[in-house]
Amino acid sequence: MKIGFIGLGIMGRRMAANLQRSGHDLIIHNRTKVKADALVAQGATWADNPAEVASQVGLLVTMLANPEAVFEVALGDHGFLDQLRTGSLWMDCSTVNSSFSRQMADEAAGRGIRFVDAPVSGTAGPAEQAQLIFLVGGEEGDVEACQPLFEAMGRQTIHVGGHGMGSALKMVNNLLLGTAMATFAEGVALGHSLGIPFQLLMDVLPGSPVVAPFVTGKQPKIEAGQYEPDFPLKWMRKDLQLAAITAYEANVPLPTVNAAKELFALAAADGFGEQDFSSICQYLVDKTGPSADSG
Repeated sequence: MKIGFIGLGIMGRRMAANLQRSGHDLIIHNRTKVKADALVAQGATWADNPAEVASQVGLLVTMLANPEAVFEVALGDHGFLDQLRTGSLWMDCSTVNSSFSRQMADEAAGRGIRFVDAPVSGTAGPAEQAQLIFLVGGEEGDVEACQPLFEAMGRQTIHVGGHGMGSALKMVNNLLLGTAMATFAEGVALGHSLGIPFQLLMDVLPGSPVVAPFVTGKQPKIEAGQYEPDFPLKWMRKDLQLAAITAYEANVPLPTVNAAKELFALAAADGFGEQDFSSICQYLVDKTGPSADSG
């Protein structure tokens, strides 16, 4: 199958590579062309803009940073929506808020295009290994049509409901991810400031019943102080902001999320934005340090 793929960042280029390995022909585009080089070397076709991608395919995948980026490639100059043939299918794997996904579904439907929102649970490692979990919103038949792609890139598909419902579950997922990491970071920072050796905290806390299990996977980064991004901190800040927007639309208070969002904002302002979101632990430890009278 010939597939369009737009967005070749940390996740997208790994997902696209798995589609290639499954035998699909790819027409690809990315804002920064150099990120497409490896895929082109393996046989993908480069397109100069999103519209050029859409003119050659009946199924198009987007994996972009935020709602603004999705809107631009879909409806901006050289946008793809007006170039897709009637009956084509657009799968958006970007992490966006659910109301935005429903807006894109309406824009697509007005042009005779089918739409599924299919954000993923997993970071760079699972993307590399085709072990992502797809959280999907859309019509049953459209989800079934996408299933071969889900199987090429992931290990599980969860059809949550209609348009926007995959994005809704993704908001809940990342809300829990961000607040759990922020809470862990606060605990480590407090313990360290009281004079508990940092390594002892790392030996005791991850894997204990009081710490979210995913933190154990981040432990090597935190111990080494090396935060090559699997999930950049700036995108965690963005996702918590989207959760806050979604909660406002639903009239649901999220006091913990809003506090965590501002913590990540402070870290981003201090230069941590491009590092893995687990670097929030380093940020808080650096800000506190051992107290003068600890021990």
